[in-house]
Amino acid sequence: MHAAFFLLLAASLARFLIRHPGEPRTPWIITLCTGLALLYVLGPGPFARPAPRRLAWLVAVVAVWTVLVVLAPSFAWCAVPLFFTGLRTLPPRTALVLVAVLTAFVVGAQLKLSAGGFDPNLVLAPPAVAAIATAVFVHMRRQSEQQRQLIDDLIRTRRELAATERREGTLAERQRLSMEIHDTLAQGLSSQQMLLQAADRLWTTDPATAHRHVRTAAAVAGHNLAEARRFVRDLAPADLAGDGTLEQALRALAARAAQEPGGPAVACHTEGTAVPLPGQVSSALLRIAQGALANVREHAGATTATLTLTFLGDQVVLDVADDGRGFDATALPAAAPAAAPGGRGHGLPAMRARVRQLGGTLTVETAPGEGTVLSSAIPLEAAVTHPEARP
Repeated sequence: MHAAFFLLLAASLARFLIRHPGEPRTPWIITLCTGLALLYVLGPGPFARPAPRRLAWLVAVVAVWTVLVVLAPSFAWCAVPLFFTGLRTLPPRTALVLVAVLTAFVVGAQLKLSAGGFDPNLVLAPPAVAAIATAVFVHMRRQSEQQRQLIDDLIRTRRELAATERREGTLAERQRLSMEIHDTLAQGLSSQQMLLQAADRLWTTDPATAHRHVRTAAAVAGHNLAEARRFVRDLAPADLAGDGTLEQALRALAARAAQEPGGPAVACHTEGTAVPLPGQVSSALLRIAQGALANVREHAGATTATLTLTFLGDQVVLDVADDGRGFDATALPAAAPAAAPGGRGHGLPAMRARVRQLGGTLTVETAPGEGTVLSSAIPLEAAVTHPEARP
């Protein structure tokens, strides 16, 4: 638009100088033309918002152009770029009035330049050009406004999506932390409580056994402290630290569980050809074994329990079986109760969540009086493709 304005201005000046050489008004025409060019160049930026300074600049430009047209009608077609300047600067109704005034000046100038009598094209062409320029500008402004609204909607949607993802991430992290706390610190504290209560009951009648219970509670506390430190550091089980394998961690877990008073005798077996497991798989299965043995100790009333880790090539399966009292499997909750007494009821839903994050399945086979078998199967290929399932 700027290039068109200066091209029309230069062409009009050249036409005037060619057709009217040496006229007394020539210096005035050149001065006004130079002033109009300077005004146009030094005016506010093309995308500045309407302001008193910009309105004053537009009035000055139109005034100088009007004087030029009166003195030299050749400058009439410089009005086309001024149409867009007015439409961009003024409110819609005021801009239309300015366009009409500029168009009238153009028509008058063309009629003045006509030497062959009245020509309808000289009357109809300028309004047609003005109408086209106005329609193009209004259409572009509407498209720009629609595009701006779409961009605003997109930005707002992205912000809402980001906020939703943050909320979901926060909830997922809370669930993960609650499962870690349940499977580590809470179970360790429960074991210590049982050991210390047993020691208190036997303190006077059987000091040796009471002291053994206290030493076991201290060992559990030491392991719990290691879990807490590991929990703070990276949430990985302490038994899997360093080069520890899942089989070794399960055997250590079974040995600790067997030492607790009133608990079942725990055995650990491995079947199939062992393969290196992803860290998140080992961590999840160890936590599931911890939770399952805690349930056996606190609820099953079992005398024996068995941990069986089976490698099947494309998946790894952990079975936790006990000979306890069993229960009605149809009464299992799908999720942790929101207000369970004492905060209980989180174990099985947490196990399901861990297995589901790794693309596996968890099944519980039980019946009243027939013991319980809890089986966790995790496909190894699916576990690798779930990077969000952190240990």
